[in-house]
Amino acid sequence: MPQPSQKKNNSESLSVHCLWIALLLSLSMTVNAQKKVGLSSPDGKLHFSLKVTKDAPQYSISFNGSTLIDTSNLGFQFQKEGYFSARLKMGKPTYNTVDETYELLVGKNKTVRNHYREVRIPLHAHNGSKQTLILAVRAFNDGIAFRYEFPEQEKWSSYELLDELTSFEIKGNPTVRTLFWNNYVNSHEGFYHTLPYNSIQEDTLMDMPILLEFPKTFMAITEANLRNYAGMYLIKKNGHFTCQLSPLPGQSKVKVRADLPHQTPWRVMMISDRIGALLESNILTNLNESSKIKDVSWIKPGKTSFHWWNGDIVPDTTFAPGVNFETNKYYIDFCADNNIDYHAVIGYGGFAWYTSDAPGYGAVGSQTDVTRPVPSLDMERVCNYAKEKGVGIHVWVHWKAIYPHLERAFSKFEEWGIKGMMVDFMDRDDQEMVLIQEEILQKAAEHKLYIQFHGSFKPTGLHRTYPNEFTREGAKNYEYNKWEAEPITADHDLDIVFTRLLAGTTDYHLGGFRAVPQSEFKTQYTRPLVVVTRGHMLAMYVVMESYLASVCDYPDAYLGQPGFDFLGKVPTTWDETKILDAKVDAYVTTARRKGDRWFVGSLNNGTARTINIHFGFLEKGTYRAEIYTDGKQANVNPNQLNREMKQITLEDTLEIQLAPSGGMVMQLTKMN
Repeated sequence: MPQPSQKKNNSESLSVHCLWIALLLSLSMTVNAQKKVGLSSPDGKLHFSLKVTKDAPQYSISFNGSTLIDTSNLGFQFQKEGYFSARLKMGKPTYNTVDETYELLVGKNKTVRNHYREVRIPLHAHNGSKQTLILAVRAFNDGIAFRYEFPEQEKWSSYELLDELTSFEIKGNPTVRTLFWNNYVNSHEGFYHTLPYNSIQEDTLMDMPILLEFPKTFMAITEANLRNYAGMYLIKKNGHFTCQLSPLPGQSKVKVRADLPHQTPWRVMMISDRIGALLESNILTNLNESSKIKDVSWIKPGKTSFHWWNGDIVPDTTFAPGVNFETNKYYIDFCADNNIDYHAVIGYGGFAWYTSDAPGYGAVGSQTDVTRPVPSLDMERVCNYAKEKGVGIHVWVHWKAIYPHLERAFSKFEEWGIKGMMVDFMDRDDQEMVLIQEEILQKAAEHKLYIQFHGSFKPTGLHRTYPNEFTREGAKNYEYNKWEAEPITADHDLDIVFTRLLAGTTDYHLGGFRAVPQSEFKTQYTRPLVVVTRGHMLAMYVVMESYLASVCDYPDAYLGQPGFDFLGKVPTTWDETKILDAKVDAYVTTARRKGDRWFVGSLNNGTARTINIHFGFLEKGTYRAEIYTDGKQANVNPNQLNREMKQITLEDTLEIQLAPSGGMVMQLTKMN
């Protein structure tokens, strides 16, 4: 028999053994509860990490080893099902790598490489409901994107979403450039603010994209493939960024109603140590589906007149100006003579071209009917004349004037020969409006019509899926010079470049050729003034991305003016885009190629500077360069413009003087 001391030792040994088993089980459970999944970009510089804790799935993002987004929660709050965040179980992740190319009909690049690594992570509710969603994550060399996917499942057929709980725990105190709002119903047109992250006030809506500048890195937050879902803002809560969705109309609780299967838009973090890489990025179109339009032969981007901006100016004539054939003929002839593809039929004196009992452009009435032009306008005659002159007709409409009667309206537009339209005053980005916009694009494509959205939220790459979407506004621009005492400045243009333009097409009322020093600016509803140089205005056509660029001034403002010839040459879609040099808030130089021609544009802020343009992006050979630069007296006469011709090779460097609020533009043509 064992002695008492031996029994004690055996008992202690058994206890220690049991403690070790318990500890190992505890550690195993902890590891399982905080199981980590990682994903890196193809070049290995960007890293996404996910762990599932008892409170929520949590992710982080790093670039070149430095954390940009620290431990941040994911999840949802549903009306019926409650919270989907705590006590989730992670299923087996599946990995994939994609490296492909595709063609964009309208875009800043014709051929786009789509190269990413992907992980799909099932997340299961642990409350007996067996609800499942999949977190899909893609890592590109220029950004990280993730979305939630709700697969079809037996015990969950639909949901009402109260809140998306996606958060962004920003590391450190980067400089933030953002657009603040008081509510969700807005035109997305405002002045941007630049401030430290820690200075952002709590509970203030921020529009997207938002640019964050870390010591060695730039990161923009936005969304891609926004379809059948609410638009996303950010708001600072308890010291960190949180997703805030635009609520459905008429209430404030429910943000999204959906049947399964369903998916959210992609939450996108564009990331690089070079701001130009964010402007060059195609990550948003990469995250959208290929074109749903099979026959695209009718889709022809270009430039358009827009006489509303200049105040409907016509010269002294023998006809009465107004909504009539003669007024539109005057602008059609101007477009035909100057390589402007489209003329916009808008109205006159604040009233639309179509029959309406509303008091002006900004409203519709019970008798509004876009299929009945005002008695003075023969729309078919206008379209036929424009066709004879090689010009397409594009019309302005209030969105409520065409919706919900899209088939009736668009059938009549196609019958007349109209090629497209500006759809205005949308001013919302809730799920209902998002669906309305896609319905407009779908129905317009059936009738061979292109769309230009105004008073609209930012683009999300949908022009890959619907290439009849040519442009979107959603930016405060030169129309405000018609009525506001504070004009649009060169500094604001640069703010737009480094924020709103990151999301894609940005429609501006361009082409103002009456520039004055800012000290001489005054509001003018007709013949409005601008406070940037002629060189700056020309460069906007290269730097800004819009597949329907406007030429908004009246014909006599252009004819015989220096630089107007350039507007007839510059394309609106591109085969290749490169950012040659850029400094946030200061200047940008953009090079875009169409065929064998390159167009280079530089925008400057309000401080004079010298820049150097290096031509290493060119192929070997000699190019003829037609260069427009600010005149020496541009600070007192901002319309002054120099034009010179040079021969350039890829080994050359060109020094350019940019005036305050100035710019430069050039066309490079390869010589045989």
